[in-house]
Formats: sequence, structure tokens, C-alpha cells
Amino acid sequence: MPYLEAVNTPPARADVWNVSNAHCRVRYQMLAEAEPDLLCRALNLFALQLLTPEQVNAQRQDDWLSIEIVIDGLSWHRAQVIAEKLRNLISVCSVELQEAESAWTEAAQAAG
Repeated sequence: MPYLEAVNTPPARADVWNVSNAHCRVRYQMLAEAEPDLLCRALNLFALQLLTPEQVNAQRQDDWLSIEIVIDGLSWHRAQVIAEKLRNLISVCSVELQEAESAWTEAAQAAG
């Protein structure tokens, strides 16, 4: 029986849909019914594509779950496809997608 070897995966998956598309940092904001497996199902959509989010924030308020996911290295088209898959998950009410830099800039300007 051969020894187990560590699998080395590249840190970022190339966007084979359109290599010439510029990559951006995006933020997904989701509102969904608070189901025990929802966070796993949402994050699994990224894991299936070998993507690791930079930041994940989930807060439960009564029967609702608010999830924010920030991820870098996606083309805008690929980010939109993932957003559509998130919208198709059972229990998800809404998904908003925006570029993360512009979102952070707007928040900083509002605070300042």
C-alpha cells in the first residue's frame, strides 16, 4: 500500500471561463431563513471550485440568518454565476453582489 502524500493545490484557481477577464474582490450579502445546514451549503459552492473566502460573517437574528462572504480572485462573470447559485439554494431569500473595494470605500466615506 503506498504512503499517503499531501495534495498540493494552487492557491488560486484560474478562471478558465475567460482568462482575459480582470479579477476583482467581491462581497456577497445573503439573507436567508436560519436553517442548520445553510452556511455549509453556501460555503460548499466555493469549496467545489477550490475557492477559499477571505472573510465569512454570519449572524442569526430570530428566524433569519445574515451571511457576508468576501472573496478575491474572481472575474465579475464568475462571481455573478456563484451569486445565482446562492440564490437557488433553498431558504435563501436574497443575495446581493458588489465589488468589495467600492463597498469598503463607501463605508469609510459614510463614517468619515
